[in-house]
Amino acid sequence: MASIAKRPSGIWRARYRDSAGREHSRHFARKTDAQRWLDETTASIVTGAYVAPGAGRVTFREYSEEWRKVQVHRPGTATVVEGVLTRHVYPVIGDRPLESIRPSDVQAMVKGMTLAPSTVRVAMRYVSGIFKAAVLDRRIPVSPCQGVRLPKGEARRIEVVSTESVVAMVAAVPEAMRAMLILGAGTGMRQGEIFGLTVDRVDFLRRTVRVDRQIVDGGVFGPPKTASSVRTIPLPQTVVDALAAHLQRFPTGETGLVFTRPSGAPWKRSAFSERWIKARRAAGVPSTLTMHSLRHYYASLLIRHGESVKVVQSRLGHATAAETLDTYSHLWPDSEDRTREAVDLALGYVADPLRTTPGL
Repeated sequence: MASIAKRPSGIWRARYRDSAGREHSRHFARKTDAQRWLDETTASIVTGAYVAPGAGRVTFREYSEEWRKVQVHRPGTATVVEGVLTRHVYPVIGDRPLESIRPSDVQAMVKGMTLAPSTVRVAMRYVSGIFKAAVLDRRIPVSPCQGVRLPKGEARRIEVVSTESVVAMVAAVPEAMRAMLILGAGTGMRQGEIFGLTVDRVDFLRRTVRVDRQIVDGGVFGPPKTASSVRTIPLPQTVVDALAAHLQRFPTGETGLVFTRPSGAPWKRSAFSERWIKARRAAGVPSTLTMHSLRHYYASLLIRHGESVKVVQSRLGHATAAETLDTYSHLWPDSEDRTREAVDLALGYVADPLRTTPGL
């Protein structure tokens, strides 16, 4: 219900009640201004764009923390979100009321981030999600992220490690970790997928491994990175032999995990990284070599031996072939010679008479 009334002082008061029954009012010197404000407010209620006065006074930090608590994030993603907000966003706009943050403020924050372009884009994906939720919650009418320009990242070319470096790392890590590296280089499995591999997922007879879960930090099973990451990978004999030897030397415990720490507990990334860095120094390999590098190494082997984009996509568990091409297109053999041969085969008979024609 809305109304306009003239006060004894001559001021016009416009009043209305929102959907929660709360009354709101404003005072104007002219009745036309009061009517205009009331009409605009009524229209926003009807169209669903209404934002109650004061709804956006909550600070960005307060609202973001509420938002984080209800997100269905994997533990790893939740840690990343918390870190990004705490280190790069809260110091700039964390104490500002939501309603006070303008697109220019967000743009200034983006420009001030001394981070790689890809990291800035990740950070802004979370910030944009928070403001989008604030709009849906009717805290603010529009998101200040609209129109904000993000830095363009240069396409990163994957540098594939050499077979010599892989072999050196296998020799340098503790014995209980060696089969993990051979499995990574021979299947392209992600680190969490390797940590979560149980013996019942390995079919030694058919020489395959089923990937349908991973270990997340905290030592619990979780789904793979994406739905397309669920896959069955053929096992080369080299990997089969390495797994068999490992299981004979390090039998599985109650968890059924193929790989565990010396205590029998599941691997954590932090514990693994400590041993990896020490082995990397001992092996004298590039400091850029990580466990994920073995995944790229596996992809390069498939490409070098003529596997198609679809096969590489399937083996790695990529969602689309475009993702595979975006990552590894530069590794596919150059087709210049095949291009020349195709044209020569088609037009060679035309060129021969031309070469003998006088004046040409």
